[in-house]
Amino acid sequence: MSPLLDVQNLVTEFRSDIYNVKAVNDVSFSVGRGRTLGIVGESGSGKSVTSLSVMRLIPNPPGRITGGKALFTEADGTSVDLLSLPEDAMRSYRGNRIAMIFQEPMTSLNPVFTCGDQIVEAIRLHRNVSKAEAEARTLELFKEVQLPRPEAMMRSYPHQLSGGQKQRVMIAMAMSCNPALLIADEPTTALDVTVQATILDLMRSLQQQHQMSMMFITHDLGVIAEIADDVIVMYKGRIVEQGPVLQIFEDPQHPYTKGLLACRPRLDTKLRILPTVRDFMDEAADGTIVEIRNETVEHRVHELSFSQQELDDRLTSFDAKQPLLDVRDLKVHFPIKSGLFGKTSGYVRAVDGVSFTLRPGETLGLVGESGCGKTTTGRAILRLVEPTSGSVAFDGHDVLALGSAELKRLRRDMQIIFQDPYSSLNPRLSVGSAIMEVLTVHGIGSNDAERKEHVQYLLDKVNLLPRHFNNYPHEFSGGQRQRICIARALALKPKLLICDESVSALDVSVQAQVLNLLVQLRDEFDLTYIFISHDLSVVKFISDRIAVMNAGNIVEMRPANAIYANPEQEYTRNLIDAIPLGTIDVIKRRFDGRNGVDGQAA
Repeated sequence: MSPLLDVQNLVTEFRSDIYNVKAVNDVSFSVGRGRTLGIVGESGSGKSVTSLSVMRLIPNPPGRITGGKALFTEADGTSVDLLSLPEDAMRSYRGNRIAMIFQEPMTSLNPVFTCGDQIVEAIRLHRNVSKAEAEARTLELFKEVQLPRPEAMMRSYPHQLSGGQKQRVMIAMAMSCNPALLIADEPTTALDVTVQATILDLMRSLQQQHQMSMMFITHDLGVIAEIADDVIVMYKGRIVEQGPVLQIFEDPQHPYTKGLLACRPRLDTKLRILPTVRDFMDEAADGTIVEIRNETVEHRVHELSFSQQELDDRLTSFDAKQPLLDVRDLKVHFPIKSGLFGKTSGYVRAVDGVSFTLRPGETLGLVGESGCGKTTTGRAILRLVEPTSGSVAFDGHDVLALGSAELKRLRRDMQIIFQDPYSSLNPRLSVGSAIMEVLTVHGIGSNDAERKEHVQYLLDKVNLLPRHFNNYPHEFSGGQRQRICIARALALKPKLLICDESVSALDVSVQAQVLNLLVQLRDEFDLTYIFISHDLSVVKFISDRIAVMNAGNIVEMRPANAIYANPEQEYTRNLIDAIPLGTIDVIKRRFDGRNGVDGQAA
């Protein structure tokens, strides 16, 4: 039987007066009926542009599909080329036979309409049904995607829902017309691992229930292992490797694929640094890819692994030092205002009695789901939010007793790196000026020439070039912007650095580079870190000890390896179980389970 979608020699270009980029360059692949094709690659690889091209959603100008076919074949054998259909005819396929889930649900949902109304509108656009019938179908969909209180959710606006709930609404909208093909573009990237796991389970069950085909786009090969049947790996607009998912994981052929597999943080061992794509390949001036090391991913991982004795000795060395930071019974309660006069009717206990100590050079990982209080804990230590009670002792100072002038001086030693580097940087200042501003405010350097020299030194330390001094934030990639924020945080030579979800928005390959940089800087400058994240695999890589937070409390705190080897709390076990492992065993179990259910080969 012919595939549902057969893409042949697709070319999509973006043109302007000064450049012409082939974002998708001669790409061919097919999506089988009832199968999931995983498309994986870094940002800029062309994976999202490929899906938007199939949907004919490329903005023109500057984008344009300049070659290829996308043959969509129904079960009865009738076939159309989606790329040559008139726009009116294409609209009958888009959202009807082919649906798409975008990465950020909040930007895909209209904030002025209820969630229910938006799906009712989508149904009535493609189906000749009454409003009552569309509302009944919407309620049925909300139940199918397992939204809590579906009747209330229909009346809710997007801002009233959590990230996972908004993504479920988007899935319901995509499923509203029973599409034959569902395209999911990074649908779980911004979600906690536990929420991600439930969304992946939901998408798998919906696919099997409706016998639907799926294109699943992600930069995370761990997620691909959980959901895909077939995989294409994209790099700079081209497919460099494709095949069944088990083949790609068991025996990757292209050095780029090997690099993507290697750079994911591991749970089974602790590494000194993470392998990166550049460990496996280099690119010549003419674009030719050169393989650097012809070895397996496992061999490279083994080379970089710590022994247990080395980890034990490291912890022993910390225990011999005096604490740099001592937090005792820290509480942050936010008042709930209600009524005409804003009377306090209760409190949200965001942080409710957190205690820990941190020694020089040590890294403490704070991990938990969104809303557990980990970010508020970090900000309360710096007094970016005022604690309700408790004590914070830093380097012999009672932080909560300091006045504004004393606190300003102390903050030279306590810096923070935020989650979104773009919103942390002033778009009107060059990056050099943004870092120099910090030095000027704190009176570091005798003149601008001296300060500029120090900024260029910092840019070099985070693997940027001195010429980047005069560039603006929008001219950099996400990973480069995060490096700029790290340079700014280092400008004052701090003793403590709080990293608040500082790599969560990055591709796994870029994430590996930034994590390696943080490890390098920690060892070179004897920095102490509090590393906040919902990603337990990332936290395990960088942390010496891990504190697991839930509902404003630390429920478990032990050495990183011990937490993973033998978690004491059910909550911790659930967090660990939700991590997409991306192992060959996981893929085999998934296919074996499917064979056991329907008796057919995967």
